[in-house]
Amino acid sequence: MITIEQIRPELTWRLRQQVLYPNSRLYEMEMEEDNHGYHFGAFRDNNLAGVVSLFRDGTGFQFRKFAVAAEMQNTGIGKAMLNYIIDFAIAEGAKRIWCNARVTAIGFYLRYGFVQTGKLFSKNGFDYEVMEKAI
Repeated sequence: MITIEQIRPELTWRLRQQVLYPNSRLYEMEMEEDNHGYHFGAFRDNNLAGVVSLFRDGTGFQFRKFAVAAEMQNTGIGKAMLNYIIDFAIAEGAKRIWCNARVTAIGFYLRYGFVQTGKLFSKNGFDYEVMEKAI
């Protein structure tokens, strides 16, 4: 069973590093904006299996640093977390949710109703496209 709950920002850092930035140091995972967002963890058998951070952006929310532990990928955790933050954003009155998706993850977001915007960019050796969903 998967449970999702709000967590402190520093609890996201280890999974951020392991999944998204394995060549970086743990202290590099902290973002200045962490103190202004919401952070969620997905737990399976009391183990942190996924993390995501959510930030208000006008009438919408941007989610960032979405990571699921490698051994837990393709088990429904990502889907559960995405649905959870969409429901959270709706409850907060948002009209849109969006992310800077790694090009390798575009297919995942397309399956859940996100659309490609054509806004492409590269940062720190990764290629991204802005993807969004009206809610």
